[in-house]
Amino acid sequence: MPKKSSWVLWGAALFLAWNGLLLLFLWSRPSPPGSEAASRLPSELIRLAQDAEAELERQKELLRQIHRLSGLWRLRRRPTAPAASPALPAPSSAPAEAAPVLPVLVLACDRSTVRRCLDKLLRYRPSARRFPVIVSQDCGHAETARVIASYGDAVAHIRQPDLSDIPVPPEHRKFQGYYRIARHYRWALGQVFRTFRYRAAIVVEDDLEVAPDFFEYFEAALPLLRQDRTLWCVSAWNDNGREQMVDASQAELLYRTDFFPGLGWLLLAELWDELEPKWPRAFWDDWMRQPEQRRGRSCVRPEVSRTVTFGRKGVSHGQFFDQYLKFIKLNDRFVPFTRLDLSYLKKDEYERSFLPRVYSAPEVRVEELQGNRRRELGAVRLQYSGRDAFKAFAKALGLMDDLKSGVPRAGYRGIVSFVYRGRRVYLAPPQDWTGYDPTWS
Repeated sequence: MPKKSSWVLWGAALFLAWNGLLLLFLWSRPSPPGSEAASRLPSELIRLAQDAEAELERQKELLRQIHRLSGLWRLRRRPTAPAASPALPAPSSAPAEAAPVLPVLVLACDRSTVRRCLDKLLRYRPSARRFPVIVSQDCGHAETARVIASYGDAVAHIRQPDLSDIPVPPEHRKFQGYYRIARHYRWALGQVFRTFRYRAAIVVEDDLEVAPDFFEYFEAALPLLRQDRTLWCVSAWNDNGREQMVDASQAELLYRTDFFPGLGWLLLAELWDELEPKWPRAFWDDWMRQPEQRRGRSCVRPEVSRTVTFGRKGVSHGQFFDQYLKFIKLNDRFVPFTRLDLSYLKKDEYERSFLPRVYSAPEVRVEELQGNRRRELGAVRLQYSGRDAFKAFAKALGLMDDLKSGVPRAGYRGIVSFVYRGRRVYLAPPQDWTGYDPTWS
């Protein structure tokens, strides 16, 4: 590929030289006196000069693009994208036994603070070849574009071409931002899986900061996601991951959850094949939480979050941020996940161990938890029997109490595991639980 870029550079240089010589020749060429051509020569020369100047500008822009992308070309083993798109490491060029190429797609818009997100991603990624960072920018915000461009070849910068307004129902005018986000997600994921042809990708947004073992976590979980068809995503996020509600000494602990957490998540190309044809016009994350999309599948989520959000301002106007999100604990201890056995997260094995652990825990009343009584019991269970009871207990204990299609945040089979006043608590439905009730939303 360096040969290719050298030929392009030589060709551009020769073109520039040829245009310069042609212009010099035309200016210095003598004209026959008194001829009609002589009277037209000044205007013809001006026109030729203008054409040459325009062509020179186009060639200069070509040279700038060549310079910007030459570093990425050197990483490329074979072309998989159109010439106008940033070149990236090919997903299938490495031997089968080698570590897979797992790109990180960063969705950006008008936050110049994307620098905080990118700084941590680039600081912690173990390999630029195996973890290329693709920043997809919507909104056309100039300052954010300059920040992204300042990283040079360390990231690939792609831009959503459609910045037009989206027709929305009159009652949804204030939700125009959610429509734009859904459109951007569809375009950006299409670039990753259709244009660049990757087989899996990690998705983050521009207001997320990642943990030191962020890449280690996803690299280890990728084989699990491929093997277990009852899983459809791996998330870096614990919705109830506030510092006082997690056990930071068990940072290696992972769970299955029926709730789609988002906020730093891994998906396979096969899932995008399924979702793309029916992708929603707005509110894509809540759409993902509907039974029609989830289809009984679960995600993996950590005890301690591997991302935190610093984006209070956005289309949601800080919803939940001041009450919950700004208190999320970001893991600060590197866990060597790739050296751990994660097979306990496969559905059958997980239910053989997790469910007995929950339902063998002694049942207590919420007043006993709040009063910090019966400490000798260790891990305990608080049982709820309906929507109102769940919401009342969640509010009393500081959990997020909203439900999406009947599924509680971080819940698995209706069970939410968390730490309260230093001990493990399982907020759980009765043991004969038969499934989620979508009317609980």
